[in-house]
Amino acid sequence: MAASSERLRHAWGVHAVHVVSLEPGVVELRLVGFDVLRKVKMPRRTGSDLLTVPVALREDATAFVRDYRAVPHQLVLGATLSGKSMFLRNLLTGLATQPVALVGIDCKRGVELSPFASRLSALATDPDEAANLLPVLVKEMEDRYDLIKARQGIALSTPDEVITSDVWGLPEGERPHPIVVFVDEVAELFLVATKKDEERRDEMVTQLNRLAQLGRAAGIYLEVCGQRFGAELGKGATMLRAQLTGRVCHRVNDEASAKMALGDIAPEAVGVASTIAAEVPGLAVAGDTSGGWIRIRTPYLSLADAAATCRETAELLPDVPALEPFRSHVPPPPVTLSVTLAKPRPANG
Repeated sequence: MAASSERLRHAWGVHAVHVVSLEPGVVELRLVGFDVLRKVKMPRRTGSDLLTVPVALREDATAFVRDYRAVPHQLVLGATLSGKSMFLRNLLTGLATQPVALVGIDCKRGVELSPFASRLSALATDPDEAANLLPVLVKEMEDRYDLIKARQGIALSTPDEVITSDVWGLPEGERPHPIVVFVDEVAELFLVATKKDEERRDEMVTQLNRLAQLGRAAGIYLEVCGQRFGAELGKGATMLRAQLTGRVCHRVNDEASAKMALGDIAPEAVGVASTIAAEVPGLAVAGDTSGGWIRIRTPYLSLADAAATCRETAELLPDVPALEPFRSHVPPPPVTLSVTLAKPRPANG
């Protein structure tokens, strides 16, 4: 059926035919009458489970849902003005409405993530702050593993359903809040100007790798973004990329960057990602380590609307004491006094 999809498209006169195998012996054909990625309009019903965010539209007219329980860590690549920041903006505001702790590492002096500081549990805006924040995240992960181990040290008479190997098996009252870590421009954590900074870089990369390897069971997830990500960044870069199950590649400046994102999981998608035009910002190729891939496009969301959503959901900020020292001080919005001008009334003589 998949091999015949192009002939079916011509026979039925539609824009595309997508073939999905639902189960042995059952195949779904999805017909798309026009290019739904030309003007993105998200489906009305997409679901709103914890740690799932409908962040973009797939070319088969369904929602591309970022599910952290299924794909714990993800790499998002894209050149300047490719739509990478828009993808991050939609994802962050979608999580802002959920009881999830959001952590930002933005070494571009915070220009990308500072507008959302009211909803962030922690924010690092340079490599020095990131070097202090990452060990705290690792310590929080280790404390959660101790909590899981305490639950496992139980009597033989305990029912099997209460034995767990991750935080999601803990009782709701004992379960810590999930944490999603956004790393914008990850290359800034790897690049060093002097030999003196190499030790700090190695420590940060090691801590990121530990979070990528062990964070899922502790309810800690990574969203790593950058323009380019490969072995040339230095020791530990390839190891970190191997832990990032999900891949989203926007328009990049060279084919080598597309290979870094998709070459090890879906080589046939590299050529598709390399041909994304600059006139369609937000268009990307999404895939994962299962080998599947599809084109997606993120809807437009203004920075003002995204920041307003974060301010409105600030009361959902979870209580994570370890991250409290890294919260940014957000001044309250200025109070505007409304003056009502009453129409003059003549005095009674």
